[in-house]
Amino acid sequence: MVVDLNRCQSYGQCVYAAPAVFRFHGEEALEYDYAPAAGTRREVERAAAACPVQAIALSRATEPAPSVTEPAPLVPERVR
Repeated sequence: MVVDLNRCQSYGQCVYAAPAVFRFHGEEALEYDYAPAAGTRREVERAAAACPVQAIALSRATEPAPSVTEPAPLVPERVR
C-alpha cells in the first residue's frame, strides 16, 4: 500500500473505513501504517475505494512478484 500524501486532501474517509491503519495527527496530517496486518486487508481496500481523490494505491496480493532473469551470455560468432 502506498499513500500519495501530495494528493491527499484530508477528507478522512480512510480513517473511518480503517481506523486501525489510518489516523490523523493533529487536524490535517494523515498518519498510516506502512505495513498493515494481513487481517486489515478488507478495511484497507474499503479505505482505498472511499478515498475521493484516489490517494491510496494497493498492490494485489495475488500478483506474483516480478521475476528477474539473467540475460543469455553473449557468445562470439566464429569468423571463417
